[in-house]
Amino acid sequence: MEVHIRIRGTDPTEAIRSHVARRLRFSLGRFASRLGRVTVRISDVNGPRGGGDKVCRISARLTHSGQVVVQETVDANLRVAIDHATERIGQSCGRELQRLRERGTGTRSMRTG
Repeated sequence: MEVHIRIRGTDPTEAIRSHVARRLRFSLGRFASRLGRVTVRISDVNGPRGGGDKVCRISARLTHSGQVVVQETVDANLRVAIDHATERIGQSCGRELQRLRERGTGTRSMRTG
């Protein structure tokens, strides 16, 4: 699993980068062998004007089947957006890999039966 973190419109602090990396290891660690590139885009829509609209978008490329993308927008707290997005990408990858396993199992059983 190759992780790329891009931060725009807010300070790219090391604390944010390490928080993202820790949350991704937690939510995607069990799928690491089935994932290629994982891209995290963090942005503050309002930028220096302040206010809400912190966005965390995560796209995960599955090694033989496509891509899973989630986006989380939160009013003011960037860490909450990161936490929600990493949780959702883990769930989405799990569902997609389960679908692939079921499809693959069904295909093999039809060929042998």
